[in-house]
Amino acid sequence: MSTPTPFTPYDPTGHLLLTPEDAGATARVARLRELGLGDTPVPEFDDFARELARITGAPYAMVNFIDEHRQYFAGLYTAGDGQSGVELGPVPQQQQPGRVMARDHGYCPHVIVRRKALVLEDVCDYPRFAGNPVVDEIGIRSYLGAPLIDRTGMALGTVCVVDQEPRPWGRQGLETIKSMAAELVGRIHRQEPGI
Repeated sequence: MSTPTPFTPYDPTGHLLLTPEDAGATARVARLRELGLGDTPVPEFDDFARELARITGAPYAMVNFIDEHRQYFAGLYTAGDGQSGVELGPVPQQQQPGRVMARDHGYCPHVIVRRKALVLEDVCDYPRFAGNPVVDEIGIRSYLGAPLIDRTGMALGTVCVVDQEPRPWGRQGLETIKSMAAELVGRIHRQEPGI
């Protein structure tokens, strides 16, 4: 008797679904509500994203909170948005990201489920990640992200940077994104109601 092949989920068009299942989404949404986060822009997080882009030299930087169905960029920096003294290069208007993105777009859902930083110097080197819609829709080729794990142990969201070119983030990039995530979690804790 042969062993059954593990079930691999597909979408209606027959494509392999590559976004991981997120059993913690409901609890995360409740925690984000306690903190007053997750569904509105936060100017301090926009400033944080701008600083993260400056430090890494990336054209996009985000503070991202993820619920059961979508991602919300409470902090967002895009090259050429006029908020930085450093011009990181033009990004065509049709490729400018908005504040909301589907849960199956991008790589932050993997970071949330893994609870570990993720470094993709060239997403095309990884079949699981190369098929993500952001590759074709926005032209993303490189990703660096880390989870925002709060004092309760909850992975609230992520901080990340992306580029339209492959990037050798290296160990320095990994250490930078992890330390920036820890810094932002500290800021969130300092503003937590009742603490």
